[in-house]
Amino acid sequence: MANADRTFDVAVIGGGAVGLAAAWQASAAGLSVVLFERGPLFHDNGSSGGAERQWRVQYSEEPLARLVLASVPMWDRLEQAIDRPLIHRTGSLWFGDIDQDSNEGQIRAAADVLERLSLRYEWLGARDIEKRYGFADLPEHYQGFHQPDGGVIDVRGTLWALYTLAVASGAEIRPQVTVLGLEPTAADVEVATVDGSVRARAVVVAAGAGTTPLLEALGLRLGMRTFEMPSAYFRLRDPSVDYPTWFAFEPTTEADDALYYGFGRNPWGRRDVVRVAPDSEAHPLPDAAQATGVPRDDDLRGLSAWVARHLPNLEPTPLQASTCLVTLPEEHHQAFRVGRVPGAERVVYCTSGWIFKFVPMLGQVCVDLALRGAVARDVADLLPGS
Repeated sequence: MANADRTFDVAVIGGGAVGLAAAWQASAAGLSVVLFERGPLFHDNGSSGGAERQWRVQYSEEPLARLVLASVPMWDRLEQAIDRPLIHRTGSLWFGDIDQDSNEGQIRAAADVLERLSLRYEWLGARDIEKRYGFADLPEHYQGFHQPDGGVIDVRGTLWALYTLAVASGAEIRPQVTVLGLEPTAADVEVATVDGSVRARAVVVAAGAGTTPLLEALGLRLGMRTFEMPSAYFRLRDPSVDYPTWFAFEPTTEADDALYYGFGRNPWGRRDVVRVAPDSEAHPLPDAAQATGVPRDDDLRGLSAWVARHLPNLEPTPLQASTCLVTLPEEHHQAFRVGRVPGAERVVYCTSGWIFKFVPMLGQVCVDLALRGAVARDVADLLPGS
């Protein structure tokens, strides 16, 4: 079988952000690494697609807020290595019903965590939010906070940086190669692909929606669902106006079950548009292969109506709409999953959406779990399920 005699220290499955981070961390440590990506590199059809992600330190769960803070030195190291900013701290605004619970957390609980960690924030009422940040028609009881350390992550810049550093450290990157299955042994793991097989001392599976079938074949069912999350860019009526990244916590209705979030002007891209998106888990995909890349009409109608009502400085007709695949736990409030496969401990997985802010840290966590079976105690205590 072609390449059957090749043996690596680490094989990584998935060329998105976490997979590339694992390849970088492992190769930088002097390990031999091969990474398989079933599509082309830097494509927009997976969970690492798109131009930006929100960066925030506030979480309703203190361990996750601490994990963000613990990730900062690794982001600093990555930025210094490529001499390019990847996190732009434009501020983060949370507002709405402060007791509304959501998959993003809760405003009151997150503010309590900020207090305990002595992190900066400013509490605001509805009229303050409208006057300062350009929102409109907010209910009188809405409140929230602005956290100045939040901002936006350059997704494509991050992917390019991780890839460049991994390759420079000797990692072998193989795009457009589908992994067919894993066969763990006492000594290593055989990785079967459409191009043949390789062996590795350890395997990191960070393949987004493709993680589930690989793990289920090893007897592990994580209970994940895949969604095609829509978003759209809207033109600024006045390009001198800008926004922080933001999330609105509102009661959902039968007619509109989405929450809404958005970004300011992209610091590295077009300056006359901003992105706004609905956050809804109402329509899971039976199979990730059914993703179309095109938002549902109902989602776009609801999004345009929300923009027309609450963001008067935006033209309410979307300029460009797209979707992004995200895999989330079936249990609504669970965070991401990272761990070793029971009975096949040389195989480590990392899956679930909303984790871009942890990417450099999770790359290291995956490598440590794969090769040592453990991570540093100060990090282990912060991971979900610890």
